[in-house]
Amino acid sequence: MKNKLFFSLLLFFALFSGCHTSKLPSQASKEEWQPLFNGKNLDGWTPKIKGHALGENFANTFRVENGILKASYDGYTAFDNQFGHLFYERTFSYYRLRATYRFTGEQAPGGADWALRNSGLMIHGQSAESMGLDQDFPISIEVQLLGGTGEGERPTANLCTPGTHVEMNGQLFTGHCVNSSSKTYEGDQWVTVEVLALGDSLIQHFVNGELVLSYSKPRIGGGVVNGFDPAAKPDGAMLTGGTISLQSESHPVEFQNVELLKLEGCMDPKAKNFKSYYVKHRAADCRY
Repeated sequence: MKNKLFFSLLLFFALFSGCHTSKLPSQASKEEWQPLFNGKNLDGWTPKIKGHALGENFANTFRVENGILKASYDGYTAFDNQFGHLFYERTFSYYRLRATYRFTGEQAPGGADWALRNSGLMIHGQSAESMGLDQDFPISIEVQLLGGTGEGERPTANLCTPGTHVEMNGQLFTGHCVNSSSKTYEGDQWVTVEVLALGDSLIQHFVNGELVLSYSKPRIGGGVVNGFDPAAKPDGAMLTGGTISLQSESHPVEFQNVELLKLEGCMDPKAKNFKSYYVKHRAADCRY
């Protein structure tokens, strides 16, 4: 089976970086993935849970156990719509984001039916500091993660749009969620989801290396987000980048790893830190 991720990236590297030759030094083409999760603790991450102050990790919702980052609910008596998000400390614009996840155990008492075996990777999001105390979801693009329930199809790496819109097939998409073409993943198996984000142009979702969804031109707009500060929602503004956060929606979820490959940096072949896979040039990053 052809690896659609590989060919898709080849296409966009050609369009954005000018097709560098294969004679480049190996160091220039070696991908430098950076772990966002260190496998030990939550350093670099900040929780924001609905109804709780920024930084308050209510009921130890987000934790690291045996090298696994988890969203857990054993400290909840009832979920009570306390949707949570764990924000990474930096923002990004052009990148590939990769995470391996699985759903485990039982849903928290009081969790909504739609939130069963449901979580997400939130990208191009607002800052954690700009969220309201009782805001449920960050204004962002959600790469929705779903697990099978044993009944019917339930694809993963879907698109949901809390406070945002995108374009699909040249048309503005104003609905809230659209399914990807992925298969259903049952049980507690690990699944790897990858996101290719190119600023406010192209975003693509991949599951285990296969392209399952593609869209473009993310922007602020629409609803399905509550409790926000109106100043944080200038409808119509294009989303060129933003925060990355992991979601807690009432079903236990585990992340084996979360890592990122920057696609923005020095594209001058004469520079010491030139990378052939970058797609956006930042002259200020070049070192000679």
